[in-house]
Amino acid sequence: MLRPPAHKISYMDLPFLSTHRHLRNFAIMSDVNAHIIQPLKKFAKDSTHLVKKCTKPDRKEFARIAYATSVGFLIMGFIGFFVKLIHIPINNILLGGI
Repeated sequence: MLRPPAHKISYMDLPFLSTHRHLRNFAIMSDVNAHIIQPLKKFAKDSTHLVKKCTKPDRKEFARIAYATSVGFLIMGFIGFFVKLIHIPINNILLGGI
């Protein structure tokens, strides 16, 4: 009696699969199922589970999220402004006002 192999076998590893087209197609479809279809099914299942668990934020939570987002935008804007403010004189010195 033959034991199943410990590692995954590709259809190219087995000589009889290269001669039997239907067995080769089965091996390819099995690969497609394992690498493409199964992860997509798992992703869809997890996504629907997430959407079912999500709830709409109340007014207080929404205000807190909006405040945190606006503070983050302001901080990033000031950082960008000061970086640009510092780089303009440095750029003029290096390029000599070209």
